[in-house]
Amino acid sequence: MSRSITRRDFVGNTAMMAAMTGAASALGLQSALGDGRQPATIPPMRKTSFDEGWSFSRGDFADASSASFVEKGWSELNVPHDWSIAGPFSRNEPSGGSGGYSPTGIGWYRKSFRLEKAVARKRVSILFDGIYQRSEVWINGQSLGLRPYGYISFAYDLTKWLRFGDEANFLAVRVDNSLQPNSRWYSGSGIYRHVWLVATDPLHIAQWGTAITTPEVSADRAVVEVATRVVNESGAVADCALTTVLHDKDGTVAATDTAHTQIAAGGEYVFRQRLTVANPMLWSTKSPVLYTAHQSLSTGSHEVDANSTPFGIRKIEFDVDRGFLLNGEHVKLNGVCLHGDGGAVGAAVPERVWERRLELLKEMGCNAIRCSHNPPAPEFLDLCDAMGFLVMDEAFDEWRQAKIQTPQYGYHRYFDEWADRDVEAMIGRDRNHPSIVIWSAGNEVPDQTAPSGPETARKLVDLFHATDPTRLVTVACDQIAAEPRSAAQEFLNILDVVGYNYVDRWRDRREKYYSIDRHDFPQRRFIGTESEAMRGARGAYSLAAPAALFGQPASNTRIEVEQMQKFIQTYDYVSGDFFWTGIDYLGEARWPERVATSGVLDTCGFRKDAYYLYQSLWTSAPVLRLFPHWNWKGHEGEIVAVTCYTNCDTVELLVNGKSFGLKGFEFPRLGMSGRYGNYPARARALETTADLHLSWDVPYEPGMLKAVGTRDGKVVQTAEVSTTGEPAAIRMTADRSAIETSWRDVAHVTVEIVDAQGRTVPDAANAIAFSLDGPGRILGVDNGQPDSSESYQGNQRAAFNGLALVLLQAAGGPGTMQLSASSAQLTGATVAIVTRAAS
Repeated sequence: MSRSITRRDFVGNTAMMAAMTGAASALGLQSALGDGRQPATIPPMRKTSFDEGWSFSRGDFADASSASFVEKGWSELNVPHDWSIAGPFSRNEPSGGSGGYSPTGIGWYRKSFRLEKAVARKRVSILFDGIYQRSEVWINGQSLGLRPYGYISFAYDLTKWLRFGDEANFLAVRVDNSLQPNSRWYSGSGIYRHVWLVATDPLHIAQWGTAITTPEVSADRAVVEVATRVVNESGAVADCALTTVLHDKDGTVAATDTAHTQIAAGGEYVFRQRLTVANPMLWSTKSPVLYTAHQSLSTGSHEVDANSTPFGIRKIEFDVDRGFLLNGEHVKLNGVCLHGDGGAVGAAVPERVWERRLELLKEMGCNAIRCSHNPPAPEFLDLCDAMGFLVMDEAFDEWRQAKIQTPQYGYHRYFDEWADRDVEAMIGRDRNHPSIVIWSAGNEVPDQTAPSGPETARKLVDLFHATDPTRLVTVACDQIAAEPRSAAQEFLNILDVVGYNYVDRWRDRREKYYSIDRHDFPQRRFIGTESEAMRGARGAYSLAAPAALFGQPASNTRIEVEQMQKFIQTYDYVSGDFFWTGIDYLGEARWPERVATSGVLDTCGFRKDAYYLYQSLWTSAPVLRLFPHWNWKGHEGEIVAVTCYTNCDTVELLVNGKSFGLKGFEFPRLGMSGRYGNYPARARALETTADLHLSWDVPYEPGMLKAVGTRDGKVVQTAEVSTTGEPAAIRMTADRSAIETSWRDVAHVTVEIVDAQGRTVPDAANAIAFSLDGPGRILGVDNGQPDSSESYQGNQRAAFNGLALVLLQAAGGPGTMQLSASSAQLTGATVAIVTRAAS
């Protein structure tokens, strides 16, 4: 792996746990499963993985919370786990198009374990990063509670009902995703995020009890404030000391402080420490440097608790005129909206899948992510911290008012009872991530036009401010200036930053965008929370007239996207924009499709043409993307619109060596400075369009398209598209030659159908069969085709426009696994992946 993707405190793989067997007595946890498996052991830390060794079954069972229940026919598995992705997908599923026609229903998880008697002195709790949805948890037959929201992390104290010594403990989880539809996109079903066991002394740092802020930041000095809530659940007064040590990225001590207090029995206390860091290394999108706060809680000379919290030193501002500022410098939020599924793996997404996707978005020039429309998995935010993304963390898709897609079972059903607790849990869990620069309280909530909407908004914004006073709050509003009813000004005035979804929908805002409200509300802060993207399946082209999409020709969307980007990039007062979406996602589809195709990456992570438009705008290195493909047999002589996305000064198109002309554009266009006639040195030699793309009308003839791009009169980039031969072979390439023996790690194998000259055949749809030998498993197969009916968890897949993807995961110990691919009348292929023990 090019970079560590270790989850904070993650120890969830068998190899690592086995290496720490000698520390088992720290918690004394042993599996009580009578299946011959080795007892699990716990490393000497307060938080350890509880992902392994679960039993699962779909369906409802009256006595499954009881220790005497017999798990007949249940599956043995590890979590995270999403049962919906296994299918089968059906047009008749109650989840409907919003849920991608996925199966939902009810499922049960059970796990048994033993605790040594020494653990009886500990406080033991279980932490779930996320269960979708309506989960109820039991320990030894005692219900711990029900949590309806599927995207929130939560914990239960197990201590009171635990058994110790030889007597087993039984944990049961009922997951009820049967009330459908309850989501406007694919949600998955089950314990789809990590589970942790937390064991502490009665005197301990509370769950999510550490809050780190950086109120003063400069190149010479930074002040780091650490607020730490300590709980004393013992029966005696505790004289305690909290030592906080800040380490930089190299492990060098940057600052330290020790504070003392006395906490009454059953009481709690918030330590507030103020530390100064000289010459700090600032966190930014280009240099995402992380510090770590190591904390030790002690009584006398005895340490009773310890915890570590990564954080970043940075200053964030949303300025009325200058937009978003990071460490005092203007940064445009060039963002994408993302849903939480990982394509073929569903909602249970290994960290490496997200890491690869974020790497591709970073390469495109994206620097910001909107977590739409709910809190993401904690490890996703860890990756954003480490990779330098700016994050809008969003709480809800519904408040009190229902949406038409979820009239009965959406979050509005739970809002009054649970919203406050869910917001506090979200902020408590996420507030130390430097990547998060703004909170979003909701998305397109109908409350924005309701009489009670301002009151609801005010209460939520006040709660965000009270829980985290360091960040501003927005709501993604889709009814600003809408007709016949628009969002109430009172509602919008409550927001710290006003979020606009599709700012250009109404009347002359199609051309004027934010300028109308900038004039009318000069003290308003603006951010584009959602805007249009170029939709469509990857590599799908047609010579026929474009079909209508959402009431307009699909070809118009390109102009809409380009004009929006022109405005966003030109006016600083607009902090930035998040287009919909960065990656195709499951759900919000119409049968036979089950995937929404609004991304610049498909569900495999393969780039679409639109990816290169944003890359040409958001990066400085030469970009030249030429499309469509040049396989149009039977259409000889017909006109084909050949297009390129580029940031070159000029591009010349040649067809079989014949020039079809030199074209160019300039953005941003810059005028004279200093004196008359003094234009910027790097002005374009030629401007033939005001668009952000170039195009030529070309009569089709087989052969080669070649585009030649120049800067300052010099050739800097070329692109070629050739007519290929018939499919002849399979080619497979893996993103890495070795992966770790851990659930979090994955190898992505790209599968191409190539002709005899090794060129990818752009319209190939050959069926491919896969087999795997060695210590691994096929985690998923995909091709990015939105209307494919093939299983994501099978061992075969047809290519879609020449490509497919296989996700491989280690299973067992270190070794080498070999993936083979075969297809009728094609030469097959193999690829080998080494599996090694997790570091």
